[in-house]
Amino acid sequence: MAYQTFRQEYLQMPVVTRAYTTACVITTLAVLWRLITTFLFFGTVGFNFFFNMIFTYRYCRMLEEVSFRGRTADFVMMFIFGGICMIIFAFFVNLLFLGQAFTIMLVYIWSRRNPFVRMNFFGLLNFQAPYLPWVLLGFSVLLGNAMWVDLIGMAVGHMYYFAEDVFPRQAGGFRILKTPQILKSLFDAHPEDPNYTPLPEDRPGGFNWGQGANVQ
Repeated sequence: MAYQTFRQEYLQMPVVTRAYTTACVITTLAVLWRLITTFLFFGTVGFNFFFNMIFTYRYCRMLEEVSFRGRTADFVMMFIFGGICMIIFAFFVNLLFLGQAFTIMLVYIWSRRNPFVRMNFFGLLNFQAPYLPWVLLGFSVLLGNAMWVDLIGMAVGHMYYFAEDVFPRQAGGFRILKTPQILKSLFDAHPEDPNYTPLPEDRPGGFNWGQGANVQ
């Protein structure tokens, strides 16, 4: 067996060679793991952290429950596409943490798929959903955050929206992103719980910001 051969070869290594080789592999894997954790960090606990958590929860949940209902594999594919694109962009602007950018991507995709929802931000601004990412960008800058973080999220969100919702509907268009069969086997093989109740699509913001009603 390949595993047994590898294990035997590994155990036969001299102690220093084995220790050094193992350390190299573990360090490399740790660096790769940081490519994932960069999307999970939102800074120290404070207003900015809770603000991002609320928006992440609301818009991620609404996308999964409505736009991607019954298509969990496609939702995971969106995460993978967004993560890869953001990591590439981050190299050019020297960004280490992309959690907020990922949140803005989710908000952007939701807003483009719900263009007629009216929003209310802190009771001060009234606008339609497609302007929400820009409002959040302005608010983020007021909080002292780098504008590049939000701009990357919006750019990647638009790339996904164009690839999935715009280009396939044009003459000669086709679906650019194809979800691998392995993801479908992992995530779409289980039936939905008939007693599960999703959030209504016309409750986008929660609390007293981003709250709106669907108007035609």
